Amino acid sequence: MDAIVKIEESARTGHRAASLKLPVLALFGLLLTGSLLNAQTRPPSFADAAAVIPDLKVDMRYFGAANFVGARVDGYEAPVCLLTHQAATALAAVQRDLRPRGLGLKVFDCYRPVRAVRHFVRWARDPDTGTKAEFYPHVAKGNLFREGYIASRSGHSRGSTVDLTLVTLPGGEELDMGTPFDFLSPQSGQGGRVSAEARANRRLLADAMRARGFIPYDKEWWHFTLRNEPFPNSYFDFPVR
Repeated sequence: MDAIVKIEESARTGHRAASLKLPVLALFGLLLTGSLLNAQTRPPSFADAAAVIPDLKVDMRYFGAANFVGARVDGYEAPVCLLTHQAATALAAVQRDLRPRGLGLKVFDCYRPVRAVRHFVRWARDPDTGTKAEFYPHVAKGNLFREGYIASRSGHSRGSTVDLTLVTLPGGEELDMGTPFDFLSPQSGQGGRVSAEARANRRLLADAMRARGFIPYDKEWWHFTLRNEPFPNSYFDFPVR
């Protein structure tokens, strides 16, 4: 599955505005109120995570049509995982920690442009439910906002949030997590009814991510945000390429 935009913003009050100097703001078009204007190139504060993390498996679902929208999502011009340098470095440490267990990471989504979030919002307002059986069988499409699965802003647009799972190395086989990625259902949350094996695998992933400074999202086993993210109040809109 492929993509849940979340309401993690409502849980992130109290952040101080990022201390960016005016020339930097002018360069990237950032507004600290949470929007980015006319930015078309990747800022130097972002990196291709696969170039930083050896053996990272990359399966960027929004670059293709195998997602809950049923089409490539706006802003995804290449199957590339972009993250802030801080998030990519922390994720590389998670990968190193897992390697002695014969495990590694597979990413499904990383930085997400604001234009992609807007695409999700438009999709949520469209009455068509062609992807419901696969992606949100237990939730009415009209309730996806109310229940925290889709929001008008996403922490992914700040560049330090990642959706991922555990895989075997070197084969890359995904571990059982009880539900697929972006399965919009209570089963994907902390209280979801899944097997003991899936619960243990979710715990292993969460513990590994927490140990390197990532905070889990309780509605989605795959979703983590770097605790000390460098742009806590800034939302980027350059395309993924």
